[in-house]
Amino acid sequence: MRKTLVVAAVCTVCTLTMASGRVATVTTKGTGWNLTTRLGVTSLSPSRPYTVTFATAAMKARYTPYLTAAVAQAKAAGVRLAIGGVETVDPAKCGPVGHVQITEMYRPLNKPGYSQGMPCPHPAKGAGVGGIAAIDSEYFDGSYRIDATIVRNTVVHETLHALGLDHPNYDMDKDGVVEKFECVATSYGNKPIMCEPNGGYRTAADAGKLTGFDVNGLKALLANARVQGIK
Repeated sequence: MRKTLVVAAVCTVCTLTMASGRVATVTTKGTGWNLTTRLGVTSLSPSRPYTVTFATAAMKARYTPYLTAAVAQAKAAGVRLAIGGVETVDPAKCGPVGHVQITEMYRPLNKPGYSQGMPCPHPAKGAGVGGIAAIDSEYFDGSYRIDATIVRNTVVHETLHALGLDHPNYDMDKDGVVEKFECVATSYGNKPIMCEPNGGYRTAADAGKLTGFDVNGLKALLANARVQGIK
């Protein structure tokens, strides 16, 4: 989908000296959420509109129902996120500022069943400007069997990557390896939708919805913008 990018330094809590001389604390990681600091994204503008767009009308019709609940939750958390229309998507470069573009590709990560989402890397002041989500076309052509709830969660997962959330996996069992699905869970066993390779609710009624962990990640992106003076 995109060439490998240079990885930036990662921090859990960063202190920044602002123009006024005040020191701002930027938190990039918490229980069940993690920000994409390796690509330079630490915040989302509280005032900037973010719009999900689609490469074709057919994709808009297919994915809008998957995204509706999560977009509403993001808006309730303070992100000015909306579902938009159709525009040309070039997976090799970022689209217009504020756009989260969704397209389909055959094995974006060169592995069967894996999709990919990422924000536009290293935006000014770390304030996310959108990104792209490439959904594996195998889900719909009959060549890869996948549960419908996982598809819904995956579409939302990749969209949140484009906004600046990363995988919250960590070495829970302290064996020295961060493994798949190694994420915190609720008392009901629900892992963050951002858990790698796919978390979220596994019921038809709730698939595609954000867990509280994911909502906290979005709120952290907004909070970081405010302490940095990003409007």
